[in-house]
Amino acid sequence: MSVAWTLPFAVGLLSWSFVEYLVHGILSHRFKTFVSPLHWGHHKNAHNVFTSPLAWVPILMLFWAAGSLLVGMAASGAFTAGLLLGFLRYEYLHWRIHFRAPRNRRERQRRAHHLAHHFCNPKMYQGVTTRFWDRVFGTLPADAERDYAKVADRPPLSGGSNLGALWRRPSGA
Repeated sequence: MSVAWTLPFAVGLLSWSFVEYLVHGILSHRFKTFVSPLHWGHHKNAHNVFTSPLAWVPILMLFWAAGSLLVGMAASGAFTAGLLLGFLRYEYLHWRIHFRAPRNRRERQRRAHHLAHHFCNPKMYQGVTTRFWDRVFGTLPADAERDYAKVADRPPLSGGSNLGALWRRPSGA
């Protein structure tokens, strides 16, 4: 991979956590937007952990198209590929948080952080893959450890996620 691709790819990958915070914290919780119903569907049923490709593929295409106008197709493609890898990492980690027991201290903290969002205060704990933006934007409460303790013993979800349903055609279609 050349430097012309490496730098925009790395910037895209590193940008993901900020995009995640904006989509989750701002577009899903702070304001009522097109993202809100999808996200609140997850709050109502945590098994709905994966995002439909009908939501994220057009957004990635818009990122690529806009970026192509600004920095060229190759650099925009690399940046968008970095964002996509960040998004796929987010999807995997989000699934692990809900469906698997933590394997180490970092996973325990990430899981407690997200479950505190679900079960203690949905206006706080907006980051899923990192707490960094929660610190920056003030959505990490000073008493977070108390909320983490409240959710620490919640067992992982049993059964399946919504992943398979995202790829099946609806009956009658």
